[in-house]
Amino acid sequence: MVVQLFSSKRLANAPWVQKTIGVAAAEYLRFVWYTTRFTLEPRDIYETIPSELPVIVAFWHGQHFLTPFIKGETDDYRAKVLVSRHRDGEINAIAAERLGVGTIRGSGDHGTEFNRKGGVSAFKEMLAALKAGYNVALTADIPKISRVCGLGIVKLASVSGRLILPVAIATHWRIELGNWDRSAVNLPFGRGARIVGTPIRVPSNADDARLEVSRREVEAALNAATKRAYDIADGNSGGARG
Repeated sequence: MVVQLFSSKRLANAPWVQKTIGVAAAEYLRFVWYTTRFTLEPRDIYETIPSELPVIVAFWHGQHFLTPFIKGETDDYRAKVLVSRHRDGEINAIAAERLGVGTIRGSGDHGTEFNRKGGVSAFKEMLAALKAGYNVALTADIPKISRVCGLGIVKLASVSGRLILPVAIATHWRIELGNWDRSAVNLPFGRGARIVGTPIRVPSNADDARLEVSRREVEAALNAATKRAYDIADGNSGGARG
């Protein structure tokens, strides 16, 4: 009976349970962040990027747990992140807000559920956030299809005129799950890497063909940044500490 109680959807959907898990997750990630020796590439990114702010931060789903910390601790890097509306998304939103990142609720889809999942309203909210000076972070991959970039992020860049920054964060100590997005649960007390890949700017008048080119550019840049992050974290490549 106890097992059934704690595995029930009703309990999992209880606000106090979600808040407890969200807060605990945020504080755990904070602990990982401050106990990991991170390399930063490029080392001068926080000096060179201000002229481009606000930007669109792209990352792969499942590799996103430490991304709230890339915003820095000044108002220059204030940020909002796109979070889905499902139960796990509620926990993610609580954790993100605990770590000082605002949230935009909704997600896109590669099927007919874009409207139902709040994709249209979320797109408008992201545009408004960028216009208001917030950096906007979101996963680039198509839902349930890992490491394949969707068109949503390049459309956002085209309409907003803002630069896309592909970002990857990896830690040497981690647990890699066997789920669809190959989630990496970061562990403390090790080596890590924060990598900003090649920036991508999408023309404001981009047609379908140009959007597809940009989509592939984001995908390639994210894959390269991710590989670099894991190579450094695992000691397979040199990197200057930052």
